[in-house]
Amino acid sequence: MESLGLGKIVLFYIRERLVSLLVLLLAGLIFGTVFFAYSLPLEPVLYALALTLLMLIIVFVLDFRRYLKRHREISAMAGRISLGLESLPEYPSLSDRDYRALLKELQEENARLVSEADSEKSQMSEYYTLWAHQIKTPIAAMRLLIRSEPSESVNELSLELFKIEQYVEALLQYLRLETMSSDLLLAEYAVGAIVKQAVRKYAKMFISRGIALRLSETELRAVTDEKWLCFVIEQLLSNALKYTLRGEISIYTQEKSLIIEDSGVGIAPEDLPRIFERGFTGYNGRMDKKSTGIGLYLTVKILKRLGHSIEAESELGKGTRIRIIFD
Repeated sequence: MESLGLGKIVLFYIRERLVSLLVLLLAGLIFGTVFFAYSLPLEPVLYALALTLLMLIIVFVLDFRRYLKRHREISAMAGRISLGLESLPEYPSLSDRDYRALLKELQEENARLVSEADSEKSQMSEYYTLWAHQIKTPIAAMRLLIRSEPSESVNELSLELFKIEQYVEALLQYLRLETMSSDLLLAEYAVGAIVKQAVRKYAKMFISRGIALRLSETELRAVTDEKWLCFVIEQLLSNALKYTLRGEISIYTQEKSLIIEDSGVGIAPEDLPRIFERGFTGYNGRMDKKSTGIGLYLTVKILKRLGHSIEAESELGKGTRIRIIFD
């Protein structure tokens, strides 16, 4: 809540009491006119006015103190008000009672809407989780059928099936994102070993696309979660492979950073600041028609939970460099 100075509070008070002040001023003018019309002695008139003015000043000072106390009590509650209205101070005026009743109705309606939204979200999450686990069964069956009949066309099907598996895995990780903290196992890991896990997973895609991989050895170690960091690196490799038509992808370290660099199509300058936003696909995504804008959003959220950060540099037509910083 905005903090107001004493001068502004006085102005608000005068504005709210303006009608009362005008009535008192009008009453004073009427009494003055009557005294003047009847030519009454000036001394008793001034004495009566002085006493009246003194009483009015005392009344308004006491009223202003009550007004100021009330303002400060309500202002002090901002930022620490509870979900209930029990801590809200009660005032005797009818308007205060009306506002309290209105707040209670709004609170009850808000609680109802939040409860409905949570219930719908929970049901949706359960449905997608069930779907993701159920679809793994036909995927596993197709994988067995493909292995039983190796051929060039079957190899292409195998790659497409691999992409489906990755999309399903991304969905599951997205659903787990809110409860990620309970799934963390933080320890010191060799970053190079985690990178090799991700690279082995995408080895067939590198070969089929004819993309060279330059993987530098590293002694970099970091306190992280192996499973979640591996997923992040997989997402970054998937993006690099998707937008690299020819050339190479390099993975190396600099000080406390892991860098994944490709020679792909690059990112438009106007898109670069927004690539980690949820659902943002940019120019490349619109051209590809298959981008969901979820992969990079997941990476930045996961890295933030792990205590790491991520940066991106790119030049259109020349490639992209993604840097994971192990702070």
